[in-house]
Amino acid sequence: MQGLHLTADLHGCRCSDAILLDAEALSRLCREAVAEAGLQRVDERFFTFPDYEGQPGGVTGAVLLAESHLAVHTWPERRGATLDVYVCNFSTDNSSKAEHLLEALIAAFDPDERNLNRLLRGSTEPETEAEEMHLEWHNSGSFFGYKASRRLETLRTRYQTLEVFETPQFGKLFRLDGIYMTSEKDEFFYHEAIVHPSALAHPAPRSALVIGGGDGGSSEELLKHPTMERVVMAELDEEVVRISRKYLHQVHRGVFDDPRLEVHIGDGWDYVAGTSERFDLVILDLTDPDTPAHRLYTREFFELVRTVLAPGGAVSLHIGSPVFKPELVKRLVADLRQAFKMVRPLGLYIPLYGTYWGLACASDELDPVALSAGEAEQRLAERQLADLRYYNGDVHQALFALPNYFRTLLD
Repeated sequence: MQGLHLTADLHGCRCSDAILLDAEALSRLCREAVAEAGLQRVDERFFTFPDYEGQPGGVTGAVLLAESHLAVHTWPERRGATLDVYVCNFSTDNSSKAEHLLEALIAAFDPDERNLNRLLRGSTEPETEAEEMHLEWHNSGSFFGYKASRRLETLRTRYQTLEVFETPQFGKLFRLDGIYMTSEKDEFFYHEAIVHPSALAHPAPRSALVIGGGDGGSSEELLKHPTMERVVMAELDEEVVRISRKYLHQVHRGVFDDPRLEVHIGDGWDYVAGTSERFDLVILDLTDPDTPAHRLYTREFFELVRTVLAPGGAVSLHIGSPVFKPELVKRLVADLRQAFKMVRPLGLYIPLYGTYWGLACASDELDPVALSAGEAEQRLAERQLADLRYYNGDVHQALFALPNYFRTLLD
């Protein structure tokens, strides 16, 4: 039953009346489109409805395919039609043929407006839900997604739903409440960008606090700095740590066994409010700003974090996509500017997140932009930070070189 299911709702069709009114004309169109797409017709049935209250009846038709079916319904009084194409991919992948068939029919109806939907049906391994297609919404009008070749674990904790998949694109991939968090093959984009701009700008970071970050990626990047003596991770959900230790070694690279890492399970707000310790760096490695972690993306929490920074310290965090959620990004930067004297937004494309992504460094004293590309390269060499896949001296400066639309948004 594994296959591709396509639907199309068409409005304002500019095609000939015959296609909307005549069963034979519509049948002929469908037969020709099926043959052109390389699909195999088995049988068909088309029916023209009688006139109703002075309006012509439409046509309903179905073409049985060796690969599955095509169904068509027309509404001539509205110049509308609906199309339904489903192909099975059990023995061979017929997806491109299905796409070709649908596009040919849409072209024949020539609509003013169209609404298309794609659905991956079934699985080659139902018990593991292999070949699932997982979509995530950027906003109410945009989404993206990736195919999973195997579901490794699903767990509902008291806080959230955790999922781990094996994927052809990113290797092991981790989601929380349906939101992509990290993956084996692209984690370095996010973790290196959220850690090293502030860590390298600091002359000798010795302590760091990570709020969230239960996958271990941020802590692992922090501990690459040879002066770092202690990293505290305050993670809300202990199951995130357990799942990460089990599946995401290519993200944390064994950091949970490093004696310099101390893991606290509990609410990040409570930890910050209750500690008397001061940290050179604070990394807010949280779920997205519009999730249940939203309380940690407020001016009140930013001001609280400021109290646990040592002199010359800085906080780094991600602030979301200025492309798809500009107002949220704008509000977060404004709140940071209320809490800190210096806020440096930065951005990069993160493959797993499917968009250009915003981050920020905030401090009362530390300015990462003041570190030139040459100085950054020199510090990287002095600290022997060679195991980096994204970040370098030129990238350090480039991260803070904001596109004009991002600058305008924040101004």
